[in-house]
Amino acid sequence: MARFTMTDEIKSSVEVVEGTVLPRARVAPCSDRLPPTVEMQPLPASITHETVEEKSPAQWAYERLILYIKNFEDRLDNKHEVAMGFAGGAAGVLRIEGIGYFAPDIVTFYGKDEEDSRMQLIQHVAQLNVVLLAMPKASEVEEPRRIGFRLVSELSEKEAPKAKTKGAATTKAKTKAAAK
Repeated sequence: MARFTMTDEIKSSVEVVEGTVLPRARVAPCSDRLPPTVEMQPLPASITHETVEEKSPAQWAYERLILYIKNFEDRLDNKHEVAMGFAGGAAGVLRIEGIGYFAPDIVTFYGKDEEDSRMQLIQHVAQLNVVLLAMPKASEVEEPRRIGFRLVSELSEKEAPKAKTKGAATTKAKTKAAAK
């Protein structure tokens, strides 16, 4: 049951609704020199067009991870790329080449390890812990690969879920066939 308290603060009905559906974030910097973090920046419109309740935990984790990766890469020099380190076990480091999710609860990372072998991490959102590392760029490439920029672009170009689109197209096709 929701708990309501009386305050002197007056909010419009829109502000009340936004407060219940928009994500909340906070960061407590230990100095004024901390570069802007993801929590300090507004969310892109492509992420806020759906409420948190409309998203699976995997989609919500995927979208925020993209923002963290992009923000991390923005502070790298041209000699480094983003990679992930693993806690526990001997899995090592994964140079991130892609990230995905499988609703409702799986997030996956694609890439290569230090020996250039293919690697994939499949993670349940309840177990999600990601360590972002600056790793020297691959010697065979001139420019460091910046996956964060591509991932944020993908979020901006995101379409409606294919299942809904396909269903709508099928319904339209059936309607046209029935009309003939």
